[in-house]
Amino acid sequence: MLSCSGEGDGFRKRSTHPTMSEPLGWRTNITQVKSVSLPTLVAAYEEAGPEDGPPVILLHGFPYDPRAYDAVVPPLAQAGYRVIVPYLRGYGPTRFHSDETLRSGQQAALGQDLLDLMNALSLPTAVLGGYDWGGRAACIVAALWPERVTGLVSACGYNIQNIARSVQPEKPETEYRYWYQYYFHTARGQAGLTQNRRALCRLIWQLWSPTWSFDDATYAQTAESFDNPDFVDVVIHSYRHRYGYAPGDPALEGIEQALAGQPIITVPTIVLHGGNDTVDPPEDAADDGHMFSALHDRRVLAGCGHNLPQEAPEAVVKAVLDLARG
Repeated sequence: MLSCSGEGDGFRKRSTHPTMSEPLGWRTNITQVKSVSLPTLVAAYEEAGPEDGPPVILLHGFPYDPRAYDAVVPPLAQAGYRVIVPYLRGYGPTRFHSDETLRSGQQAALGQDLLDLMNALSLPTAVLGGYDWGGRAACIVAALWPERVTGLVSACGYNIQNIARSVQPEKPETEYRYWYQYYFHTARGQAGLTQNRRALCRLIWQLWSPTWSFDDATYAQTAESFDNPDFVDVVIHSYRHRYGYAPGDPALEGIEQALAGQPIITVPTIVLHGGNDTVDPPEDAADDGHMFSALHDRRVLAGCGHNLPQEAPEAVVKAVLDLARG
């Protein structure tokens, strides 16, 4: 074990969004913030390293943002890699093109956004890394379009949801960890996330990473991303769709059908787990190995919680380099 260092129209948002000619007005101390037009989004992303370097795409989860990778990006960029860290749909300066587009947070949407980003940036292949929602997007692209992925760093193991199985109860000790998901299934939960998003998400940080001591300034930097006008709709849709409580985007049904088969991931993979992750403990994914046909390693980081890039940046950098360098 390694050690840790350091619904229907209810999900549509009638809001303004930046055009490609408008400055994003967003902040970062380590990378340049750019944007690119995808079929459904103006996707914001941070980039560092040489433009002709081998690409690495790093994806955040809920409730986090690219600040999670602030200590991961510099060493990768200095090693010659082109590092791209997108703001997922509903976060930071990323915006939908149309007010009429379903604010979907379903897994197929996250995977399609990542594939669309690679296409828009003319990236034939990349090493992908992610955790939580971002790990799910990375797993989906690796599973369905393996020719586009040279390596996968997946925190929490096999992240593709088995929606058909979601109706089956889990052990009580597992069910209680998902209180926030059940909360989001209700109108009260949607109102609570709307009114108390910063306090609620901070509580989630504390619960999921009980041994990580972060300060107010660290949290405040990320919490700015939750002010995105689509944040609540995307989050609520995500946690309802995965249980069959909200319809998905019909345009993504083909991807959802492919994911329902729980496809094997065939690309070279390193799986990371936080030994003190209280929402996705490593023992819950101990039997995931058969879902990766090219699993290089499974590394459990002692003393770490859920937010591995921010809690254990050196371990994430090492995993990416181990795959990128073959």
